Amino acid sequence: MLGQSITRNGLVLSAFAVATAVLIAGTYLQTRERIAAEQRAAEERALLEIVPREAHDNSLLDDTLPAPVGEDKLKLAEPRSIYRARRDGRVETVLVPARAPDGYSGAIDLVVGVDRDGTVAGVRVLEHRETPGLGDKVDRRKSDWIDDFAGRSLQNPAPAQWKVRKDKGVFDQFTGATITPRAVVAATRRTLEYVKANEATLFAGGTTPAAAEAAPAVESGP
Repeated sequence: MLGQSITRNGLVLSAFAVATAVLIAGTYLQTRERIAAEQRAAEERALLEIVPREAHDNSLLDDTLPAPVGEDKLKLAEPRSIYRARRDGRVETVLVPARAPDGYSGAIDLVVGVDRDGTVAGVRVLEHRETPGLGDKVDRRKSDWIDDFAGRSLQNPAPAQWKVRKDKGVFDQFTGATITPRAVVAATRRTLEYVKANEATLFAGGTTPAAAEAAPAVESGP
């Protein structure tokens, strides 16, 4: 009797596990397209904060180049896309993903918009784990600190001043939090250096979106 009970309970548990797996799989299949669409829309909203819709006439999410993983300037840990904003077929701005691995509470993911003339169109933090009320001020929803990068370039400020004020640079730090803004400043400057080293490829006007997807990853110079 005991053996029959154990067998019966085992079969019941197995059936329950199978039914649960089928339910989860079914839910995933039903929602994955909607989730993907929502993710795409959220990503586009972040890009449009840097390059407004009226500033380009192409689809940012469909005009991309692959960003190199492990490259020393961008420090990406996983594949990402470089987006290109065009007007009349000419690439005017590239939106480059970057990673600041040295944030106070962990890595900070951001995207840096760089115009054809080498100036920063804008910077947005996409993901972080910084302390609420302190380091999270790098998030545009928390403060306008990140707006200070707009219009900057490798020559503005001078290379030695691409630092927070505590390090004798020109960028503000936060009261009680220096590590986080320091990491974002450094990551933004590295991204500008990456774009400068690869500007011929990034701003090439003849690459179609389909060809861009098949193009090899852009590498930085020595």
